[in-house]
Amino acid sequence: MSPLGLFTVLLGAALPLIDFFIVNVALPAIDRDLSAGPAMLELVVGGYGVSYAVLLVLGGRLGDMAGRRRLFLIGMAAFGLTSLACGLAPTAWTLVGARVAQGAAAAMMLPQVLATIQATTQGPRRARAMSLYGATAGLSMVAGQILGGVLVAADVAGSGWRAVFLVNVPVVILGLVLAARAVPETRSDRPASVDVPGTLLLGLSLVSLLLPLTEGRATGWPLWTWVSFAVFPFAATAFYLTERRADRLGRTPLVPPSLLRLDSLRRGLVMVVPFSIGFSGFMFVVAVALQQGLLMGPVAAGLALVPMAVSFFAASLAGPSLIGRFGSRVVTAGGVLQALGLCLLLLAVLRDWPGLGLAGLAPGVALAGLGQGLQLPVLMRMMLSDVPADRAGVGGGVMVTTQQSALALGVATLGSLFLALTPALGMRDALAITLLVQLALVALTALLSLRLPRVMR
Repeated sequence: MSPLGLFTVLLGAALPLIDFFIVNVALPAIDRDLSAGPAMLELVVGGYGVSYAVLLVLGGRLGDMAGRRRLFLIGMAAFGLTSLACGLAPTAWTLVGARVAQGAAAAMMLPQVLATIQATTQGPRRARAMSLYGATAGLSMVAGQILGGVLVAADVAGSGWRAVFLVNVPVVILGLVLAARAVPETRSDRPASVDVPGTLLLGLSLVSLLLPLTEGRATGWPLWTWVSFAVFPFAATAFYLTERRADRLGRTPLVPPSLLRLDSLRRGLVMVVPFSIGFSGFMFVVAVALQQGLLMGPVAAGLALVPMAVSFFAASLAGPSLIGRFGSRVVTAGGVLQALGLCLLLLAVLRDWPGLGLAGLAPGVALAGLGQGLQLPVLMRMMLSDVPADRAGVGGGVMVTTQQSALALGVATLGSLFLALTPALGMRDALAITLLVQLALVALTALLSLRLPRVMR
């Protein structure tokens, strides 16, 4: 794949992740304009995340069957149209529906990125491309929140919060033109049919867990949330047994248990869950705390994360050479640096609130970003290092589904914890407790990294 082709697929990888976080700083403006209310705002964030997570593995399978470039083009075009629908939404319910559709479009597009990289590169070129993918993923999550603040404040042509969605349209048009010219077509040599029972059971499992976690606090934990939680373990067990049986019969299940026997993939998935829960929870809580607690505007709330973006990008660029010298201990060092950054941030919150400003936030945020940049790109590269090329779509789908589900869990759990504690404890103490929980997740990730093979390919 040419450098232009790699740039194009990385652009496609950036868009869905930017859009997961870009709405965080736009939520107050959406609430004012559409009279959305807390439960509806949770759906604006969670509806996208749930549909995205549920359909990712299916998107990877369809790309293996019908052609990854074709699905990438279809997914990107659909992402542009649904972004336009979000930007023009006249009511809160319309916006939620458009966001759910946007998540489905992202699920068609994103798995093709990893699968195309796996199928068209090898050796050092693949390692470099995967490192760039990891850097793009992490930077997009931070940049989305920064960009959201700038666009809301800029109020381009009176568009207000709508600009955070409408900005995708020209980017998608550019991406479609580039993809038609520069992205090669690939597909699996042994395409398998869609695993309908597996798809339905995976969807039921994720929805029964993520939807009540997303909506429960805002709606007062009604009966349906507890019924949904009760369904989850049965749906998850049925999904695993169905997939194992299909694997034993020689079929190709949606998530082959044999694929999870790959040590690099399995260990990476276990680590990416606490990392992603902490990351997304932190981004959501910080957006709320800065705007509602410190009364910062959307631009200032976005600018507060610029040191994180800069240090993350620098660490991502240094990662490949550091891996060559120190192996998997780079991930451990990243966890330690991230923990130190969170400690600095916690001290700043306890010491300076409510006079905490950008200068007080910067050291902790920058150090946390440096640590994250040493972890995420390396983990993503490692997870797919042993996946066969003909199963690249499935492997990429499993990895991104796990990451996306964990991102949604982070907003639902850490976000709900913070919002539930705030009325009783005040925003400063609620933020401090949430940072301590994230610190525990970072410590878990660092400890798990000690079990990684020392030498990494």
